[in-house]
Amino acid sequence: MKNDLHRTLRLVALLGLGWLTALTGLAQEAPAAPPAPTVEQRLADLEAYVNNTARTPDVASKIPGPGPGHNAWQMTSTALVLFMTLPGLALFYGGLVRRKNVLSVLAQCLGIAGLVTILWWAVGYSLSFGAGNAIIGDFTHALFQGVNPGAVGAGYHWISDSMWAMFQLSFAIITPALIIGAIAERMKFLAVLVFVAIWMFAVYFPFAHMVWSTTGFMCGPLNPAAGIKAIDFAGGTVVHMTSGWSALVLCLILGKRLGFGKEPMPPHSLVLCMVGTGMLWVGWYGFNAGSALGADAIASNAFVTTTFAAAIAGFVWALVEWVTRGKPSVLGFCSGIVAGLVVITPAAGFVTATSAVIMGTLAGLVPYLAVAYLKRKLGYDDALDTFGVHGVGGTMGAILTGVFADPAVNAAVGPLKDGLLAAQLKAVGLTILWSVVATTLIAYLVKAVIGLKVAPEVEAQGLDITEHGEEGYIG
Repeated sequence: MKNDLHRTLRLVALLGLGWLTALTGLAQEAPAAPPAPTVEQRLADLEAYVNNTARTPDVASKIPGPGPGHNAWQMTSTALVLFMTLPGLALFYGGLVRRKNVLSVLAQCLGIAGLVTILWWAVGYSLSFGAGNAIIGDFTHALFQGVNPGAVGAGYHWISDSMWAMFQLSFAIITPALIIGAIAERMKFLAVLVFVAIWMFAVYFPFAHMVWSTTGFMCGPLNPAAGIKAIDFAGGTVVHMTSGWSALVLCLILGKRLGFGKEPMPPHSLVLCMVGTGMLWVGWYGFNAGSALGADAIASNAFVTTTFAAAIAGFVWALVEWVTRGKPSVLGFCSGIVAGLVVITPAAGFVTATSAVIMGTLAGLVPYLAVAYLKRKLGYDDALDTFGVHGVGGTMGAILTGVFADPAVNAAVGPLKDGLLAAQLKAVGLTILWSVVATTLIAYLVKAVIGLKVAPEVEAQGLDITEHGEEGYIG
């Protein structure tokens, strides 16, 4: 009996010793928690927040989430970019079409906003900013998995991952909406939606990834292994070139409006156009200054360069009209302002104020020549001059970024300055080729399946009543 008791006690002791050894081993294998920050490290975190730089590494920060000031600017910037599409672009384009088609433009902007948001939530954000490969992301963040409002780092050090995703959504919405300016007054609403849905996968998601993702093929500042070490601060290639060159191809395949070149087709409301222009200009501060991803000196620089380029381009465009046509038009002021905003976009956070003045001057001249002379010479029906402003202006802005980018303005330029112009030219060439080929294939596919253009009698009556059963103006 005594022996049995001793054996039992020994067994229990051995088992206890075994469990203790196992637990000790697990404790040794588990990664050590980051140490609590020292007072100096906590002060360093505060300095990092003020300077919009990285926190102290390998330390359990006392402020691990978004920084309130930088995050608030990101939320404001996102709202401003959304404001650019609805109502800015909608009113700008809506005023430029004829009275019978004003609602069709508004409906296209609204429809694109809803469609792109669904795609962005489902897979678009993940394909744009998931690690993936050099050309496209992956499905890591499909259905917004892992996109948390309290987490940071997906976009930058002090902004919420959720706000980064929403900021990028606002870019994804306005880019295809720009295309509708070229095909206004004659493309089926269903065809617009189907085209945009395919185009986002074939063009926008790959370019957002290539230019702005840490693994992207053309992301010079963030990807040391980038095949083309180009820079694009806020979307010269991703937004304006892809939409502008795609718009040219689509309007060529779609064909001209009834009576184009034979009867006048003036804007029905330059008042709406001017109001929309003002909204675009204000919203563009979210577009450009918001791309600094924090309320810092680079954001301030982008604010300055954006203002100079827009104002000067508007003045120069109207001045050239005055000289060549005898009168400076309100439409000229509006077109020049938008052209200035387009041209400065890829450079806003990389160039000085003086460089922005030069770029604004060129923005008022070169796109004007494309709109006033090139379109007439070649005979294409780019209804609202999307190609002339966004295609030509975006291309020129991307190239001039390689000329004027200054390391003194943004340190990210420094390691890339040698050979930057060549890299910008390569990025421009790839963007044009990809956009043209992809748009051609998509346009002919949609044309074969559901058709692109409304029937002549529908076009003559106007798209508002025939496509949407409504009229913009009663009486």
